[in-house]
Amino acid sequence: MGLHPLEFSECYLDSPLFREKIKAHEAELDKTNRFIKELYKDGKNLINATKQLGMAQRKFAQCLGEFQFEYIGDAKTDDERCIDESLQEFSSFLKNLEDQRELMMRNITETLMKPLEKFRKDHLGIVRAERKKYEKETEKYYSSLEKLLNMSAKKKEPQLQEADIQVETMRQHFQEESLDYVCKLQEIQERKKFECVEPMLAFFQTVFTFYHQGFELAKDFDHYKRALQINIQNTRSRFEGARSEVYELMKRIREAPQEYRQTSPISYEGYLYVQEKRPPPFGSSWVKRYCTFVKEQKILHMVTFDHRSGGKQGEMESVTLKSCLRKTTDMLDRRFCLELDITDRPGTVLTVQALSEDDHKFWMQAMGGKEPIGHYFGRTFSKERGIDAQLDDVGLSFMKNSISAIETRGINDQGLYRVVGVSSKVQKLLSLMIDEKSNEVDLSTNDDWDVKTITSALKLYLRSLPEPLMTYGLYKEFISPAKGGSPESRIQAVHCLVHKLPERNRQVLGLLMKHLANVAAHSKQNLMTVANLGVVFGPTLMRPQEETVAAIMDLKFQNIVVEILIEHHEKIFADAPESCPLSPAAPVFSAPTRQSKKLSRQNRPLAVYNPQALDIQNAVGDSSSLATDETSMGSNESVSSQSSSASASEVPTEKSEHVPLSATLSSGSNSRAPAAGASWSSTGASGESQPASTTAASEKDKPEESVTSRKAKAVYPCEAEHDSELSFQVGAIFNAVTQSREPGWLEGELEGKRGLIPENYVEML
Repeated sequence: MGLHPLEFSECYLDSPLFREKIKAHEAELDKTNRFIKELYKDGKNLINATKQLGMAQRKFAQCLGEFQFEYIGDAKTDDERCIDESLQEFSSFLKNLEDQRELMMRNITETLMKPLEKFRKDHLGIVRAERKKYEKETEKYYSSLEKLLNMSAKKKEPQLQEADIQVETMRQHFQEESLDYVCKLQEIQERKKFECVEPMLAFFQTVFTFYHQGFELAKDFDHYKRALQINIQNTRSRFEGARSEVYELMKRIREAPQEYRQTSPISYEGYLYVQEKRPPPFGSSWVKRYCTFVKEQKILHMVTFDHRSGGKQGEMESVTLKSCLRKTTDMLDRRFCLELDITDRPGTVLTVQALSEDDHKFWMQAMGGKEPIGHYFGRTFSKERGIDAQLDDVGLSFMKNSISAIETRGINDQGLYRVVGVSSKVQKLLSLMIDEKSNEVDLSTNDDWDVKTITSALKLYLRSLPEPLMTYGLYKEFISPAKGGSPESRIQAVHCLVHKLPERNRQVLGLLMKHLANVAAHSKQNLMTVANLGVVFGPTLMRPQEETVAAIMDLKFQNIVVEILIEHHEKIFADAPESCPLSPAAPVFSAPTRQSKKLSRQNRPLAVYNPQALDIQNAVGDSSSLATDETSMGSNESVSSQSSSASASEVPTEKSEHVPLSATLSSGSNSRAPAAGASWSSTGASGESQPASTTAASEKDKPEESVTSRKAKAVYPCEAEHDSELSFQVGAIFNAVTQSREPGWLEGELEGKRGLIPENYVEML
């Protein structure tokens, strides 16, 4: 389990556990700050002490290898796993460069030092300042609160009212500061991953450019570099989407904090001042305790906690409540008091003081007051105002009408589903098609409605349904396989869950996924890849019933589920699976990856990295002219299922290293790469590879090392990474199989084409 999400609702409770969570986040940021400072120091050593380069480089590699990112939530995406492992990968690369004493570090300041220091000062420094401000506001508020509570109830009413108003103002200001601080903490926690890793990629560019053998090692590192670029871009895109959702949630909580006060159906929490009687002549004292009342057992748990002593927490004391009575001011010279009769202490009466009149009413109701308390278990998403969307024949007809129009008129429009229409026109169109049931309008031929209005209306219809298309009930089951497991287990789990959906939901979902697959097939023109569509439709098609920060952190997994549905829609929606695992939400196998290939030449320099190379906005054109309803365009590839059609559980995780001379790949800005662990294909490289015949012809010139009539059978599927390799499925039969000069590879013929075959993917016949 990583760092706990900081719920905005907890800012109003300010519980000891909440303070512990904040301290954990602060400690992690302090660790990051120390890490960046150390990295900066080591970088200076590389510049100023070339003679001691070997020692400084080992220290730098050690610093990278020992640091790990913490994450919020209970699981990481494949992208986050790759990012988390990237520092260890960088460390191993640097250790292989130990003997390269001629390394030149001319540009290290611009590519590594300044970005890291800028991040540390601009973001981590701001958090440190915000922490001091937050601690100051804590001290100020609780001091004023105690001063108010200690006021005599016999003072004049105007004085009491004035004091109440002052404390209320301070309370609101304190809670505002708390909300801002919590939001900033979590924002920096998520931001630091790509902000720290991306300069490291840039650093590798400056380091390996100056190596004599840089070109050779750059080819070896190229696959990993491309995959990591996509990991970073995907993580950045998901961060932007989650951040906007978090800000919206914070805004709603700020507008109606009372609705978020109670977060549990079985217990009630908050601070109470408890009267502790002492022997004469000391009288009594009032001690602030954080209290949790369990309604069913009528047990009150009390923990002493002082915010001003560094969050020191005392031991827990529990009592069983018999009754609760209001304590009037004529009986006790303090306001907001309650008298608790304790069953496990016969004859003992416990006097407690609430923090305000509203708080007093809250505890009275919680402990057995006559007025029913309105439970709050987390706000639910409501449908769009004014839109009566239903999953009926009218809605299905509108979906088909819209999809037909989009595929006819705008399938190649850049930013399809990203670029939004005018809100008033979107509402008008949906009202016309749904509320008024005017489905006679054929959107395919009606130019009154532009494509972006139709796409926005389709998304608005799906968001306006009383329940998400993939239902609240199956939300957690859909999310679970996206958090781990092999590609096959993920696809199988999603396949099973789709067929648990109601018939109409599955019908509409299948219709939509077929359409989105068509959109993704035109991604070279519209720039909407499977990953981009996952970002757009993830929160639209599936969401939890409760709206919390923890739920928002799962947005990235929603996107992955949608990517799986798009990529494998033909299989998933064709027929129900023959069998489902007992727990499809808990896949067993870890995802195989081909990016784990080890370098065949240990002393080759790594690939260079251009931070601008993956700037998708350059492909779009002037991004300022495109209005977007979600986040930036995102990456070029899907990372959902890490597609593989192998049915066996033991799939080889890597092929023997092979970098044919004919497969030199361009590293320009238009290059595409697979997601972490995904197979490479010849269509995924930027620039065209050399014909396979170049390598094949050279191979034919050498003496054959085995009988040319030998045959082999594929036991695992494989997708070619270069034109000199063969792509095949399980069961494919290869003719004229011979050994290749490349270690671990064979040569063979399949369907009239001769090429390279990974030896561990086949068995000889």
